[in-house]
Formats: sequence, C-alpha cells, structure tokens
Amino acid sequence: MIKYEKQILNVLLDKYEGSKSFIGTNQVNQSFTCKVAQMFPKYKDDSEYELFCAINEAVDNLEAQDFVTAKKLKSGVVQSVTLSLDAINEAYEYLGRIPKSDIIIDLKNILLLYKDCNVILSAYCSRQLERLAENKSVEFFDNNFDMYESILKVVSKITEVKNETFERDFSIQVLGDSKAFEKIRSKVVALLYEYGDFPDRETLLADLNIVKNPGHVYFKGKGKIAVCGQQIDFSQMSGDMAISSEMLKNVDDITVFGDVVITIENLTTFNAFNCENSFAIYLGGYHNTSRRNFIKKVYEQNPDKQYLHFGDIDAGGFYILQHLRNKTGISFAPYCMDVKTLKANLKYTKKLTESDRKRLAALAETEFEETVEFMLENNCKLEQETMDLMEIGI
Repeated sequence: MIKYEKQILNVLLDKYEGSKSFIGTNQVNQSFTCKVAQMFPKYKDDSEYELFCAINEAVDNLEAQDFVTAKKLKSGVVQSVTLSLDAINEAYEYLGRIPKSDIIIDLKNILLLYKDCNVILSAYCSRQLERLAENKSVEFFDNNFDMYESILKVVSKITEVKNETFERDFSIQVLGDSKAFEKIRSKVVALLYEYGDFPDRETLLADLNIVKNPGHVYFKGKGKIAVCGQQIDFSQMSGDMAISSEMLKNVDDITVFGDVVITIENLTTFNAFNCENSFAIYLGGYHNTSRRNFIKKVYEQNPDKQYLHFGDIDAGGFYILQHLRNKTGISFAPYCMDVKTLKANLKYTKKLTESDRKRLAALAETEFEETVEFMLENNCKLEQETMDLMEIGI
C-alpha cells in the first residue's frame, strides 16, 4: 500500500517540478493531476480486486494527510488524484525525496565554481545555467553530485597537461584514484567534444596528452634519423616508421633530404602519400606534445625546407592548421586546401552542417576567405580520404 502511495505522489511531484509553476513563469494557476487508471492499467480489471482495494486505500491515506485531493465515482472508483500545493514540503519529507529546488541550488553553486576555469567549462557552465533557468536538465548530470563534480574537475585540469600522461596517472593526480577516471571517461570525452574544438572524438584525449599507452609519431619519406648515435636512413625504405613518445628524448638528429616537410591530418592519406621529394609526418588532428616536439626538432635542424600542412577542407582542417602554427611557431602553408582542389573533387564533397557554417563564418576574414566563401556558397566540404583516389604527393 505504501508502495502505491509513494508511486502516486512521485508522479505528481514530477509533473509539478516539470511545470512553469515550478520556475514561476506560469501566467495561470496550474494543477497537477494524474489519472489512476493510466498509472495502473489493471486498476479497472474486475479480476484484480486486491489491487483495486490497495490503490483506493493508498489514495485515502494520501487524502488523509492532505497531500492530494481525489475525484471518485459513487462506485468507489478513483478517477484522478490532484496534488495539494499547500502540502508540497510535507510531501517531499514524507517521501524522503530531495526537492528539485535544492538540487538546482547545489548545481548552480557547482557550475559557478567551475565556470571560469577554462574556455570549455565557460561555454559548458554558461549553457547549463541557461538550461536550469529554463527548467531543463543539466547535461552529464545523473543525480550523482560526487561523480558530476569529478567530471568538471577533470575538465578543469585536463587542458593543463603539458606532457604525455597515462590515464591511470592522470586519474591519481586529479581524482586520487587510479580507476576513477575510467568511470567518467565517456562523459568527459562527450563534454569536451561538444563544448571544445576537437576534430575527432576518438583521438580527443590523446590530443590533450592523456593516453592509455605510450603514443607514437609516424613519419616517412626523404630523410634520416639518429637515435642514441645510431643512424637510420629511411629514405631508402618503403612505408613509414614510428618513434614512441618515450624514445623521442633519445633522438639526436633528424635530417631531411627532400625539399618539403609536410604534416598530414588523416592516417589513410598519410599512408597513401607519395614522398618522392618530401618528408611526411602524420599529425592525427590536433597534435599532442610528442608530435609537436618532433616537428619542432625537425624544424630546428632543417629550417631551410618548405613546411606544408595537408588537411581536410573544412572548418576543422583550417583550425588545425592555425593550431599547428601557433603551437610550433612554424609558418606552415596549406597544401591542397583551396578552391581549386574543391572544384576538382566536387563529386566527393559532403554538405555542410549548421555547426560547419558557424565555424566557417568565423574564418570569413582570414587567409582562407576565398575557400570559405566558396564552401558556404556551394554547401560543400571535402575530407582527405576522398582525395586518396588521386595520385597525391610532392
């Protein structure tokens, strides 16, 4: 019987908490009612007499405590139950239920605490405060305050990681437990991807120097590398090589024989790229510390080469190029990221999303202006993989 009392009362409070009355924007007085037969489909089944009696008794008990008023037929059938607004506080106490208003206050305090930690949290927290004002749920909050605050704490610290760090070590540093990060990993990635500026969800953590295993830098083409005094001339080899992030500190020298050093955003394109006169480095989106340090070392020892970047012809591709320049201090020029390339591959292009258009609009008055204008006018963007159909290389 108590089970039915709580079930009825919870449904009514859910309706109240989801209403305009709850946030004070109602223009007319609202009432919150549930039909018993809809809540309990077997209520009117003549063969379920015990259920009928138990529900009626539950409704009577709720009425006796002034939590609800009931509409009944002469036959004893309860048609509907309406929440008594004057006894809402007592109803919460009876149920042992935390009022949504209290939850909102706590959420606001947490959001305000983390709002100014970094750009991503500023965007996220501002939006969640807006959602609370609109009586909407907070994204990534599952009624567990400890877990929710752990998510925000991780996001506040993760952009400060300067060197490649294992996930378990990062978890200990930030959360004091080697396994805590794994429990919230998916939500952290989702929040960062939605409110940050990352080209790929799968590589997002690695882009921020958080890895499960040591990362590698892939390269190929015309050049040689010296590691602990040992020379490797990979210009005579087919395929690529990889140096682990741990081994990078042992690299003594990198010599480029070709005229061009080119970073390539996509792995498929990197594998297909023809390096007859170039040294190619796989970038993988927003480069992490390992790739950045490798690229800077190449430049320090080969400053006279031409430095190019080959990426997707979309907003992400342009932002990655800007990020590459800013973080390495190298004036990379775009390669095959122009109107000519788009026109030659129009049949392979994809349509822009609304998010694409917003991000491209922000690039309207940059060096990419002509290409951006063409993309917006022709509703198109081009991924590198489609250009693998051509003979690409330098």
